[in-house]
Amino acid sequence: MKTIIRAVLLGGLAFGAAAGAARADETSPDPKPMRAEGGAHTQPGARADGLTPQERMNRRFPQKVRVGDLIGLPMQDYDDRVLGYVEKVVRTPDGRIVLVMPYGGFLGYGARPVGVPIETVAILARHLNVLDIPREDFPGLPTWADGAGTSIPADDTIRIAISRR
Repeated sequence: MKTIIRAVLLGGLAFGAAAGAARADETSPDPKPMRAEGGAHTQPGARADGLTPQERMNRRFPQKVRVGDLIGLPMQDYDDRVLGYVEKVVRTPDGRIVLVMPYGGFLGYGARPVGVPIETVAILARHLNVLDIPREDFPGLPTWADGAGTSIPADDTIRIAISRR
């Protein structure tokens, strides 16, 4: 009985070593990214494609969404880290739509409101992906002033780009 168990174990080890050697031959020096091809996260960034934010949003198939459904949604960066939660949706005097969220602080205290243009985000299920503003640029965003725009009522419908993984 012991010889059968030894034979099975040695055979399994030999097979595993052979499979590992074959896999080592298949690896390339430049591994491919783990993200799926074709999603919003695989598109070239704002600096690489030369398009305006509005043109980029139109390529992301904007869909209608109720403003009230955006309130409270988390805004996430490329690595799915939460940057903040949407507090209100505002229309600026020049007609642009901005999502206002608190940024910074510690445990919700000391955060300052920042405005994120709707052209730079896309909705994916129950969160928003910030696609065109890197996480490193958020500390440099200007603080949002309450009088800088008019809040859009929760029952109004706006258009937002959609995203997928």
